[in-house]
Amino acid sequence: MDRMIATAQFGQQDIARRLGLNVTDLTCLGFLVEASTAGESLVAGDLAERARLTTGAVTGVLNRLEKAGYIRRAPDPDDRRRVVVVMEETAQERILAVYRPVYERLGALFADYGADEIAVLTDWFTRARGLFEEALRDIREQAPEPPEGR
Repeated sequence: MDRMIATAQFGQQDIARRLGLNVTDLTCLGFLVEASTAGESLVAGDLAERARLTTGAVTGVLNRLEKAGYIRRAPDPDDRRRVVVVMEETAQERILAVYRPVYERLGALFADYGADEIAVLTDWFTRARGLFEEALRDIREQAPEPPEGR
């Protein structure tokens, strides 16, 4: 599991570089793609919360994503004081062009499993993610260890 997580982290660095982004920007872009796919709109504060960043840091992320042509800001139709983040029409295809080989390989792997086995895998990954998030929350809430020798 640790090896898979490390591989995913290195992969995110490689994918971010291919898309002309840093890993934080790619992570935020992923949250925006997820929201867009679900038909949701995100404002900067929503993105800051999901990415665990300050609103100031998210402003920098959005500036870079906008400059790179992945997003644009638009007035919130329900509250003109707020701005929603909208994916540019070409963004999804640009992102998929880089991720496609990964998705194709994963699709081929899933083809080796039956529906019942995929249901078990889905359950395991869903529950493992929840446990992982819970454990990380506990780690964040603990005081840091003092440096050795002190």
